[in-house]
Amino acid sequence: MAEFDPSKKWVELHLHLDGAVRTETLLEVARRRGLSLPADTVDDLVPHVSMNNPGHIDDMFHAFHTLIPVLSGDHAAIRRIAYELCEDQAQQGVVYFEARYCPHLLTSNLTGESGDDPTAAEVVELVNAGLQQGSKDYNIQARSLLCAIREHPEWSHEMVELCGKYSSDGVVGLDLAGGKVGYKEDANLPHIKAFQDAQRLGVHRTIHAGEVGGPEIVEEAVTEMHAERIGHGYHVLDDEDLYQRLKKEGMHFEVCPVSSYMTGAVQTDFKQHPAKRFAQDGANFSLSSDDPRVFLTSLTRERKFVKENWGFDDALISTLNLNAARACFLPEADKARLVSHVQMLQGP
Repeated sequence: MAEFDPSKKWVELHLHLDGAVRTETLLEVARRRGLSLPADTVDDLVPHVSMNNPGHIDDMFHAFHTLIPVLSGDHAAIRRIAYELCEDQAQQGVVYFEARYCPHLLTSNLTGESGDDPTAAEVVELVNAGLQQGSKDYNIQARSLLCAIREHPEWSHEMVELCGKYSSDGVVGLDLAGGKVGYKEDANLPHIKAFQDAQRLGVHRTIHAGEVGGPEIVEEAVTEMHAERIGHGYHVLDDEDLYQRLKKEGMHFEVCPVSSYMTGAVQTDFKQHPAKRFAQDGANFSLSSDDPRVFLTSLTRERKFVKENWGFDDALISTLNLNAARACFLPEADKARLVSHVQMLQGP
């Protein structure tokens, strides 16, 4: 691993690759492929692929329904968005990040050309190539997580296999995302089995839970699926016993402040956000931007947001950044080097 860039110190753990695509890139790819979009200029396209006002999580999925078909099946576009994400993150002063995505959602060939549709494995290879080249060109450390999707249990077993196959090529863990909760549904059983297999094989695990649905989703993620981190996790506070248990165990929560309001995952009363309770209790959590282009945000904006709305000071934000470094899915020796780098730059 190359030396960490001394000009960068921020760590981001919860970042969706397909939610970070530049609108300019989306428009260029659509034109090249001859695909139609609801607008012909960048400014006019932004409202169709983003949320500028608080709404519902379904509004977020509407944005993805517009942008994903443009990227799916296009080898050059898939590699390009991974590469450009490295540049965008480097400009934010990020030293290390983990980008998550579902390769199956990027396999569909919508151009009608035969024989060119990448497999899920080939999508992973394209993303790996883009992240590796971007890491080199922008002096940043980029890794990826593969997302199983709740609505598609038939993909989960292959996702675990891909995590294992590409573990030495930049893939550091497995995630579970999607709109439907799936708690105690038969369709959820393949996900549970896949994550149990992942634990047995030594694949790191994080799960979206407690954003949609209640604390039982968090408990299932931790108890049955052996999650090491929880994406969002806000509704864990609806079960005080569970929250206290996970806090004691040091469970890491990937908090995404702006998106939590935009999707309606939490109420819009700034004084009542679960992250304020996390901070008061000294719980283990960090800050991330989730889908920066969809929510018109960035890690820089997230830090400003928590300062202005939750009263987080620089010392707390530094602690949260160090929490992120300690919770990353790098191999232990590389993680220790990242933690030391962050500590050195942040000072005592």
